[in-house]
Amino acid sequence: AKETLVKLQNHDPETEAVWRRIERTTMAVCLDVCQRLHTKVTEADSAGESSYRTELAGIVEDLESRGIAEESDGALVVRVEGIGEPCLIRKRDGGFLYATTDIAAIRRRVQKLGAARVVYCVDARQSLHFRQVFGASIKAGYATLPDGSTASLEHAAFGSVLGEDNKPLKTRSGENVKLDDLLAEAVDRARDAITARGDGSDVENADATAEAVGIAAIKYADLQTERSKDYVFSFDRMVSFEGNTGPYLLYARARINRIIEKAAEKGIEPDGSAPIVIAEEAEKSLALALLGYPRTIAGFAEALEPHRLCAYLYDLAVAFSRFYDACHVLNADDESIRASRLRLVALTRRVLTDGMETLGLPMVDRM
Repeated sequence: AKETLVKLQNHDPETEAVWRRIERTTMAVCLDVCQRLHTKVTEADSAGESSYRTELAGIVEDLESRGIAEESDGALVVRVEGIGEPCLIRKRDGGFLYATTDIAAIRRRVQKLGAARVVYCVDARQSLHFRQVFGASIKAGYATLPDGSTASLEHAAFGSVLGEDNKPLKTRSGENVKLDDLLAEAVDRARDAITARGDGSDVENADATAEAVGIAAIKYADLQTERSKDYVFSFDRMVSFEGNTGPYLLYARARINRIIEKAAEKGIEPDGSAPIVIAEEAEKSLALALLGYPRTIAGFAEALEPHRLCAYLYDLAVAFSRFYDACHVLNADDESIRASRLRLVALTRRVLTDGMETLGLPMVDRM
């Protein structure tokens, strides 16, 4: 394997031809899964490790010529202040490492693309690797922006996904679980859950609804857990329409859509300029929840913690449910109260929609 890697890095034609077949097959499947997950990742956005292969020798030469890298027992390393273990960038056999590629990526992202903030969403077990790579890149000047400031290089470390035995998630035969298979099963279970509810769901759109519910369930369950912590994977919990789950948010939004549809059937449209009248405790709670959205988005983006937004959206959906149970909307006592409450309903839908889009959750208008 080591010999093959060196051949590949030296552009051996036969080895490179085999690699290209593997790369095409792998990327086709990865991009299909990305599309199903409603992520905005396309082939144009992808720059895998191999895309840096022609830059590695030049980077090593640059680091060595400027005294940033030094020889150590036949290998080439960059010593980073505060880290006992140096960053290895070329092995004794002349092969390059992940660290070499990651340094090349930082140089391209900061120097060519002008990135001021680079976030790596990678397993927490890679934390030492990224400390070394970030330190080496900063020492080399690759993370320096034109104005002399240093780009922010951040490792958004995440924990492991565990099976119900509290061990890393595997199939019953002990193999790694394929994400495509996982998503397919989530959609199948969502379809069963929708059927079991028997709530008059649109049969014609049953497949589209099951797809949205299943994908939202998987994504939300992953994002709602504090990023750095491990969590136990449970299909039954994920596809539930009760509690803090993706399907619950989808159902809450669909319920709001139905209220606005009923208003339209009566010739009433939400008025975005209607004064908001706070008369009931449930109205106050919902209004305060809505006002907290900008602060939540800012905090989530700064800390790179999606679970903050998940918690907010769930609390908003609960506040809306209590509001709707306690306050008549379309049958309110007078027109000003009805207009106020309908505006709160429309604002809730707007915020729920924006928050769910931010998390990348698929949505359906009816359920």
